[in-house]
Amino acid sequence: MLHLDPWYEQSHPDEDFAETFAVWLTPHSMWQKRYVDWPAMKKLDYMDELMGEIAAKTPVVATAGTVEPLRRIRRTLRQHYKRKRKHYGLEHSHFYDRDLRRLFSDAPEHTKHMPADRFVKRVRRDVRRLVASWIATYQYTIDQVLEDIITRCGELNLHFRSSEERAKQDFTVLLTVQTMTYLHSDRHRVAL
Repeated sequence: MLHLDPWYEQSHPDEDFAETFAVWLTPHSMWQKRYVDWPAMKKLDYMDELMGEIAAKTPVVATAGTVEPLRRIRRTLRQHYKRKRKHYGLEHSHFYDRDLRRLFSDAPEHTKHMPADRFVKRVRRDVRRLVASWIATYQYTIDQVLEDIITRCGELNLHFRSSEERAKQDFTVLLTVQTMTYLHSDRHRVAL
């Protein structure tokens, strides 16, 4: 199992289950020894017990038909994911532009100031924790919004324009609003 960002398993329980199952299922993985002092051991022990209980049972679905044979697929993974992202409205790189330009600047006279993406990275931890306490969501979810904002600040070449304390307060408000929008749009629940 890989150590991922904090709060990942709570935000993505299906993927966490899949990862645990994959470790348990892998032949010769020696998970009993390899993960002996890890908190993940509880999940692996549970998986072992659960699989032991159902090992002798007949599968509920016994069809062996192939849903979409590989020889008929003409689309690349890149095309597949591009289509999915477009369908679910996940192409939102310009989503934050208006708010980011209100807080930061792309004017030439501000280029001597700190880049906005560097500022956001610096205040990220404090702001993420504060926003999570107010809107009762996982810090992992807020981190996804932060990643998008940091990327977009760099793409727009935005820079600091006000005092650091004022910018931190304003950015906290911006992050709260954008995270709530993100949560209510259901973009965080889309399985590609």
